[in-house]
Amino acid sequence: MESRAATSPQKNDLSIKIRRKHRFNAIIRYVLLISVAFLMLYPILWLVGASFKTNAEIFTSINFIPNSLDFSSYIKGWQTGTEYTFTTYFMNTFKIVIPKVLLTVITCPIVAYGFARFDFPFKKILFSLLISTLFLPGVVTRIPLYMFWKQLNFLDSYVPMIAPSLFAQEPFFVFMLIQFLRGIPKEFDEAATIDGCNSFQIFTKILLPILRPSVITIALFQFMWAMNDFLSPLIYISSVDKFPIAIALKMSMDASSAIEWNQVIAMSVISLLPSIILFFCASKQFVDGISAGGIKG
Repeated sequence: MESRAATSPQKNDLSIKIRRKHRFNAIIRYVLLISVAFLMLYPILWLVGASFKTNAEIFTSINFIPNSLDFSSYIKGWQTGTEYTFTTYFMNTFKIVIPKVLLTVITCPIVAYGFARFDFPFKKILFSLLISTLFLPGVVTRIPLYMFWKQLNFLDSYVPMIAPSLFAQEPFFVFMLIQFLRGIPKEFDEAATIDGCNSFQIFTKILLPILRPSVITIALFQFMWAMNDFLSPLIYISSVDKFPIAIALKMSMDASSAIEWNQVIAMSVISLLPSIILFFCASKQFVDGISAGGIKG
């Protein structure tokens, strides 16, 4: 009895030490995570805070909290220095982004389905060519594409930026979907075939619902890339009334006059909002799509 009574306090002390150690490790872990998250979020926090500052305060203070909240930078920045407001540039941006996203989520899964589920002549060669385009720098094709669209009289229009998505010219998205489809057992296709489904019905009714996380992922990627695209509109668009947000922001930084940086930053914050809101609304699907689209054996 005495030995049991002696060991009981020792066990209690040991369990208390273990709990304290786990609690201490958890505190250290969370402190490190919060610190790293703050460092990564600081540029965005500073951007939001700077949109309410004056030009003088922007260049004299690194603190992201402004001395006072001044919304005039948003009001004046929205008016721009041209005859068009940022409403026009936002509408122009979505005229590019929405068709690109819709065409991407339609054509890329179809092409991936063909490579993943069907055997046809020169399949390996065509797949190798598809993958090789991932390593082809965009600058190599920039001049030939410009000459191509010029011959078709599509310059100063949105066609050169939208048409590639019509033909699934997004090898990264196609490859990711192929890897996802390779992880889906072919028994699903066979069972659907026994039930009387054809190839199109198998794709739309069986595989496409399973592909949903990956399709949402490529839609998010395409949305963010198209929203942030600066070079393509700069090359193909020449009319001010057709400029997207990226070019409009560059116009507001005219070197020939004093730059109102608080207005530029305010419009930059607004231009980031659609991508941020869309990402957080579909963050779970985005994570599931990235993890499911990994390389499978």
